[in-house]
Amino acid sequence: MSINFEFIDIKRIEPDTKPVKARKIDFGEIYEPTTQESVKEQSSRCLDCGNPYCEWKCPLHNYIPDWLKLAQEGSIEEAADLCHETNSFPEICGRICPQEKLCEGACTLNTGYEAVTIGQIEKYITDKALAEGWQPKKYVDNFTNKKVSIIGAGPAGLACAENLIRRGVKCTVYDRYREIGGLLTYGIPEFKLEKNIVLKRRKILEDLGVKFILNFEVDQSKMKEIEKKSDAVFLGLGTYEAIKGNLSGEGKEGVIEALPYLIKNTEYLMSEEDAESLNFKDQKVVVLGGGDTAMDCVRTAIRQQAESVTCVYRRDKDNMPGSIKEINHAIEEGVNFMFNSQPLEIIGNGKIRKIKVGSTELGEPDKSGRRKPILMKGSEKLIEMDKLVIAFGYQADPQDFVIQNNIDISDQGLVSLKSNVYKYQTSNPKFFAGGDMIIGSSLAVHAIAHGRDAAKEIINYLG
Repeated sequence: MSINFEFIDIKRIEPDTKPVKARKIDFGEIYEPTTQESVKEQSSRCLDCGNPYCEWKCPLHNYIPDWLKLAQEGSIEEAADLCHETNSFPEICGRICPQEKLCEGACTLNTGYEAVTIGQIEKYITDKALAEGWQPKKYVDNFTNKKVSIIGAGPAGLACAENLIRRGVKCTVYDRYREIGGLLTYGIPEFKLEKNIVLKRRKILEDLGVKFILNFEVDQSKMKEIEKKSDAVFLGLGTYEAIKGNLSGEGKEGVIEALPYLIKNTEYLMSEEDAESLNFKDQKVVVLGGGDTAMDCVRTAIRQQAESVTCVYRRDKDNMPGSIKEINHAIEEGVNFMFNSQPLEIIGNGKIRKIKVGSTELGEPDKSGRRKPILMKGSEKLIEMDKLVIAFGYQADPQDFVIQNNIDISDQGLVSLKSNVYKYQTSNPKFFAGGDMIIGSSLAVHAIAHGRDAAKEIINYLG
């Protein structure tokens, strides 16, 4: 194995971001375009480790050093082909994955040097290839007579469809929204993932042969009809039930859950019929939570020209579960963070006026391994607000038709996988499942991996 030393002289350089002043009034993606020269140079920093930690840390186990080498050589089409061997949507993962906690976090260069800019290069490869007319290739020329139905057009369902159709299995995807993507489209704001990226994927999947039936709410009677004409069914329904804060006053006017807020704003920006924006212009906004959803909410409110935006989080910055990049972008854009602050009570006569918070200090680790926040007596104070967004994440709330099809559900409301023969198979042998509905609210990259692997298991099941 030859060893290069480019990483010594070539420093990690990320693409420039648009000026903060411009970002605060624009919902477009915040990064300036990357040049091929920059991609070649940054790719050359890869050590091509004999045991690539980046590849193992990636939930998809992408062939990262190999396509970095191809990008360095300018072989973009070949790099795109290799990206798609493991990842159905690399241009999406390149934009929304927390690389600092996954591939880049495991990069060997972190020991004294900065990691290779894997995410930005991954995004560039597919963007460039698609712009030049590249298309993902089918593995077989002809379709089988087998048919698979997929319920849910989120990342798990789409990855399952992409892997099935490229292997010659006809599939139909059903979803309640008017567009594909699930939370990729409706839960992640434009400044992180512009919706034309997802819509381009719809066109690619349709060209491959995937059929979409959208704006379609599945219930038990419809599920029976779908099952009759299917040789197998994949469930990729996600987790959409908001975790409650159990705060006194949560029912007052002005308290909003994160997901409806983000969905309404996306529908409005996409000019969907009858869409109404939840606009916080000139409002004092407080967001509770420290994950990526909370960051999406605070940065959306900034772009809506809120008078002030405050994020209340009960631990310190180092213990926030969200992407550190997103947190830093929020700080740059003017979000006020109240770390080590515990929300206690929502105050107002029918309509919210203030929220009472208390200061915390971090104690011993709890069962999850994270240090538990402890409320400090006598530290309470009031914050004025016009709108309160609760962004504590999502939990499982299984649909009735799932339970009625003899699919076992855990005490946490998650689908239980029972088969020892086919991975991702449920207690009803005809039904497979993946994504958040089997592991709880998590990253899109995990859902993509589940959809990809479940498709291969379904093919084995179909014989």
